[in-house]
Amino acid sequence: MTVDVSEESRTPGTSVEEAVKDYYGKVLASSADLKTSACCTDAAPPPHIAAALGRVHEEVLDRFYGCGSPIPPALEGATVLDLGCGSGRDAYVLAQLVGPTGRVIGVDMTDEQLAVARRHTDWQAQRFGYANVEFRRGYIEDLAAAGIGHASVDVVVSNCVVNLAPDKPRVLAEIFRVLKEGGELYFSDIFADRRLPAALMTDPVLVGECLAGALYTEDFRRLLERNGCTDARTVTASPVTIDDPDIDRKIGFAAFTSRTVRAFKLPLEDRCEDYGQVAVYRGTVPEHPHAFDLDDHHRFRTGKPVLVCGNTADILSATRYAPHFTVTGDKSAHFGLFPCAPADAEGTADVGAACC
Repeated sequence: MTVDVSEESRTPGTSVEEAVKDYYGKVLASSADLKTSACCTDAAPPPHIAAALGRVHEEVLDRFYGCGSPIPPALEGATVLDLGCGSGRDAYVLAQLVGPTGRVIGVDMTDEQLAVARRHTDWQAQRFGYANVEFRRGYIEDLAAAGIGHASVDVVVSNCVVNLAPDKPRVLAEIFRVLKEGGELYFSDIFADRRLPAALMTDPVLVGECLAGALYTEDFRRLLERNGCTDARTVTASPVTIDDPDIDRKIGFAAFTSRTVRAFKLPLEDRCEDYGQVAVYRGTVPEHPHAFDLDDHHRFRTGKPVLVCGNTADILSATRYAPHFTVTGDKSAHFGLFPCAPADAEGTADVGAACC
């Protein structure tokens, strides 16, 4: 059965977008005005991100509304697109990580947020010693209108933004259009344990708090598959708390999770298959000298050979991570399904599960 997950799809500029613009541009004065933990991150950033945040203007930080830290490693020289960049916090962090040979493009539809981001471009450039960030007004459902070309971006990030888009199928289609082959989508967002009633999208607070538009996890998987992505990986996940009684009364019947997810524009298989391949992490990503976490159940310790499924082997050898790994073996011999699953407390994988 085909599931229509775009029932509430609308063209940019309609009521949902206007409600989001109003909530983030006028209702919220700072992150302290948020009513739930959906648009807040409690985890402390890693040291290199914390250091980069220390070089971002205070006003930019104060107007940040995100649900995670969607900033992957190994970004030197990359072109990164930040969807729903808001006041520019993540864009200015990314600017430091891609360095002077890289480029960061922020896209947002909220004039008030973009005004904050643009107000500090010169200040940030002086602080960094180079200028490599630009902010464009536009809708993430129509990146072509924002001037983002086909296969022009190495990495797409977004921080609690996809849930705000009424036309999520179009957003994901645009993401995979602009990504280069081997490019990465790395984003944090809110997911629901069920499909939510469409009527909730008329509540500006529920929309603005990133709840009403949360994607059902299985529908998200299906949308990725429609765009040729059959193996997305969860990096981190944590429950969302709703402390506001009015919000809980309206939507507390569902459970929400804040997740950081990565997916690659690669022709991967829809299951983890065993070809007897082995990967060794070289320890060469500067911020990860001892180990590299691909997702929540793939940790590669420096110098230690690890058996990997065919998809993981492709991810590590056909993306910007390739210089940091040695992958041996090919796909000439097949040994069935790969026992790929999150490790338990003893570090042992469940052999009956797949990567996703």
